[in-house]
Amino acid sequence: MIVWSRNIGDKCSVWPKCDLMRRKCLTIATWNLQKCIGMDLRRNPGRTLDVLGDCGADLAVLQEADKRLPPRPAALPRDMAEAAGWQVLPFGPLGPGGPSIGWCGNAMLARPGIVVGSLHHLDLPGLEPRGAIRAELTTPLGPLRVIGTHLGLRRRDRLRQLHALSLMLEDLDDIPTVLAGDLNEWGRVTVMDHAIRQLDFLDSPRSYPSPRPLGALDRFALSHHLTATRAPHAHTAQPARVASDHLPVLVTLQLAASTERAVRTKPEAMKDPA
Repeated sequence: MIVWSRNIGDKCSVWPKCDLMRRKCLTIATWNLQKCIGMDLRRNPGRTLDVLGDCGADLAVLQEADKRLPPRPAALPRDMAEAAGWQVLPFGPLGPGGPSIGWCGNAMLARPGIVVGSLHHLDLPGLEPRGAIRAELTTPLGPLRVIGTHLGLRRRDRLRQLHALSLMLEDLDDIPTVLAGDLNEWGRVTVMDHAIRQLDFLDSPRSYPSPRPLGALDRFALSHHLTATRAPHAHTAQPARVASDHLPVLVTLQLAASTERAVRTKPEAMKDPA
């Protein structure tokens, strides 16, 4: 059930253009920030932003970006993120000026040049309070739907949550879509593929716990329109291994060949016949 949505008007949707939009690929990071508390038990949002900057991501899908208890103030302060060159997508339920930067701890940061069409969030079923965020963007790949989530600790809840996202996708236009987040799944990825038929999960590196990763909990899933030009990989350069209990995981995407051909030939198909 979608509980909130926002259409972003021209006043705030177009950020300064840059070389990003001239490329044909997009790098996305997913990272559980652990509320910016590192393995040294120190809360250091500046260190978190240093890691995000080192990653080279164009778009960052974050989990545990807000503190847990109401009014859920931001663990990663909005002004610090903006000062570091990020645009904070305004998912916070209290609006752009509110204390949170996301929904149920999920947030997104984007580099200048990406255009925001609309933002949405929804509650997910399960024993614990969980949610997902969704952004409709214009990117170097063209229109792109990005879903960020942090699934539950119990497998039965995770499957129900993925099924809820699948039902959401059934009611939406068929456009390039990527799901990113901390899925908390220690088992085989095929379990999740069956729960959300519109997307295919990519093999992912181990990313948790960050000092000596054992579990591939942080993952991406793609619609058929997209392909990975570089497989998901963990960012391991310091201070990433200290900044959170998860490592950031990145993927670089481009349009699949069939989708790119369709986009390229669409204007020709619209011309009047000679």
